[in-house]
Amino acid sequence: MEKLNTLIENETDLEILVARAKQTDAVALDTEFVWERTYYPQLGLIQIALSDEDCYLIDPLAIKNLQALGQLLSDRGVIKILHDAPQDLAILQRATGATPQNIFDTRLAAGFSNLPATLSLGNLVKELLDIDLAKDETRTNWCQRPLTDEQVRYALDDVRYLRAVRILLLTRIIGPKIKSWLQEELNLLNNPAAYCGPPADERYLKIRGSSSLDRTGLAILKNLSTWRDGMARKINRPRGHVIKDALLIELAKQKPATLEEQKLRCGLSDNATTKYGKIIAAVIETTLGQPVDTYPALERPIRLSQTDREALEKLNNLVNLKAGLLGIAPGLIGNTSELKLLITTLNAKKAEASQQLRQTDGWRKSFLEDFFRQNWKR
Repeated sequence: MEKLNTLIENETDLEILVARAKQTDAVALDTEFVWERTYYPQLGLIQIALSDEDCYLIDPLAIKNLQALGQLLSDRGVIKILHDAPQDLAILQRATGATPQNIFDTRLAAGFSNLPATLSLGNLVKELLDIDLAKDETRTNWCQRPLTDEQVRYALDDVRYLRAVRILLLTRIIGPKIKSWLQEELNLLNNPAAYCGPPADERYLKIRGSSSLDRTGLAILKNLSTWRDGMARKINRPRGHVIKDALLIELAKQKPATLEEQKLRCGLSDNATTKYGKIIAAVIETTLGQPVDTYPALERPIRLSQTDREALEKLNNLVNLKAGLLGIAPGLIGNTSELKLLITTLNAKKAEASQQLRQTDGWRKSFLEDFFRQNWKR
């Protein structure tokens, strides 16, 4: 068998490595990147482990065509093990053009293995293997060459133990039913919709302060946010380098009609006004001219009645008790907002709306079947 260098720097060696990887049952993967001054993360390194001793670093700065790696990612016959997979999957999909399949996320699996679903890789490796991972290269520039010995060691250790971690996590799961629930959740990672984030025209809902706007302001924020996303992508800069979130909120509140008002009332800098002032004014003017019924609806805060609060307390007690018995992290069932929405939906008898909730489908519905039997009056 031809010996490969630890650092894979050409397509021929990458193809040899991928061929070997396809002969294994599972490979561990990770990425290192820099994300400070660009719209998308700049991929600096890809780590892959075929075993705890057979570990490699793929250099995406030297190899421009990563199609061979894409073939491995999309091969359903090989399990791809990652920790906290979504961001890495998005980066790898963009770098290779392939849609990753058959993913095992050790962070997610920990939540089905009587461990918190929020553990860092270092804490998980310490918990299961009693090994301390180095933390001294967390802020390194992974796009700089040559790599130091410390960078290489750090990067390899990020994948070296993942195969062993997967096996240990699976042995901790209580019974085949829980394993099937984990697999159901893992299967969602076969679809890029699970990790690529919301569409550009829905990002405005994630902007802090959007809930303070009236309906007109929300419409302006939506259109400004969509414009900003396109501009940031075009010039390859982070969204906040175009216009910061706080300024978008202020523009949506004040609705300035002139460039002078943008500066005086909203705090837009001279530079930003010169670059983007006219287009911002045009977006605001166009939005104000749209029919009101096209504006996004306001999201009302969930208000609980006394009956709702009592039901929510019962639900939380059931989730915590049953999750403890089954070895599942309670947060996997749903966050506080989701459980509140579930309660208000059930008590309002809006069965058709409840079908859109995660808790009324799949393994979560099975987990909550006793609660639904007692409380869901169709």
